[in-house]
Amino acid sequence: MAKSMTASVRHHTVLVVDDEPVVRLVAAEAFKDAGCGTYEACEAEEALQVLSEHPDISVLFTDINMPGRRDGVALAAEVHLRRPDVRLLLTSGREQPAPADIPDDGQFIAKPYALSDVTGLVRAWPLDRDSGE
Repeated sequence: MAKSMTASVRHHTVLVVDDEPVVRLVAAEAFKDAGCGTYEACEAEEALQVLSEHPDISVLFTDINMPGRRDGVALAAEVHLRRPDVRLLLTSGREQPAPADIPDDGQFIAKPYALSDVTGLVRAWPLDRDSGE
């Protein structure tokens, strides 16, 4: 019997960070539907804890405007310091950071966004940043 194509396909594992529970849930479900693994956090400190517990996380998808000590830009900077292998995708409906404000080669996508655009962007990224695979 032929092996299922989807069984051998690897996808990113995404950490979705948003203080709005419905927005976070919908985004996480969209990534799951696209074949990605997901973890969720409601603010930066929780996200850093989740990141430290799950080395399989390969993408951070975070809102910029969040309560707590760190906003999404500060979270992205800390994630980049701790795990430079993690790709960064930031979003906001209120502001648009300058490219220089986003660490590494992170990207910004404005709210409202089409979930298919976000998941398509993430799925198009190579799994291994160094090898292009």
